[in-house]
Amino acid sequence: MTNRKIIQIVPALEVDEGAGVSVFRSIGTPARRNLDPFLMLDQFNTDDPDDYIAGFPDHPHRGFNTFTYMLDGHMRHGDSMGNRGDLGPGGAQWMKAGSGVIHSEMPQQESGRMRGFQLWINLSAEQKMTAPEYQEVSQKVIPEIEIDGVVIRIVAGEIDGQRGPVIDPVTQFQYLDVSMPKGGSFDHILSDVYTAFIYMIEGGVSVADTDLQEQQLGVLGTGEQLSVKVGNESARFLLVAGKPIGEPIVQYGPFVMNSRDEIEQALEDYRLGQLVQTKAEMTNYEGNT
Repeated sequence: MTNRKIIQIVPALEVDEGAGVSVFRSIGTPARRNLDPFLMLDQFNTDDPDDYIAGFPDHPHRGFNTFTYMLDGHMRHGDSMGNRGDLGPGGAQWMKAGSGVIHSEMPQQESGRMRGFQLWINLSAEQKMTAPEYQEVSQKVIPEIEIDGVVIRIVAGEIDGQRGPVIDPVTQFQYLDVSMPKGGSFDHILSDVYTAFIYMIEGGVSVADTDLQEQQLGVLGTGEQLSVKVGNESARFLLVAGKPIGEPIVQYGPFVMNSRDEIEQALEDYRLGQLVQTKAEMTNYEGNT
């Protein structure tokens, strides 16, 4: 089996989003515009409420999925189709914007730590104008396994017969939260056709003799196996992989389509109040579907 290597290290770049929320962006920067099928990765990580209290008021999306994973804090979701959700520590939310949604994400705290991630995942051309969908997942239904001291939260994908509750039918993405003890190692089989990356949450790791440190993203090359090692300190990282779509990506802010004409149509629909076409189907995972 061929081991995957890190072919690019992308440091997270601090930017302001929403109404002035400070985030650290890796995918979606000049260093890495996209990583098919992934369009953007933001980390929010602060104890200062001035960095997050303004939140993300109403804003539109069309043509892709958003996926939010909370580590600490509480964020309330609301959208133009009537969905409401309170995303707490360890919880996750997948939303297919499809033909169009307007939504908001607002903090439900005035102090304390706010930490988590938002990943944008592309949709294929045939899916971009389909009806929106929504999945909300609580912490208690995300399986957690331990292998040789390595703790893995399976948010999406499958390991050892355990399957995460979040499903993206287009990219079939895998999203693992991996915590490693000092001196530990982690070996994982990946489909060789999947795009994959590691994002360091805490500490540092080594992949095929390349070191990756906190708030760095490592783009993984091709291969069927990933081997991660840790030195004298523990580490925590996200491992994300998904099937590339292989279509043109034309992005203008919150709209991601296949052509400039489709972007112009999205802007016109938003201006005329016609962006939202369909009420979303909502699935809320609290142990029952």
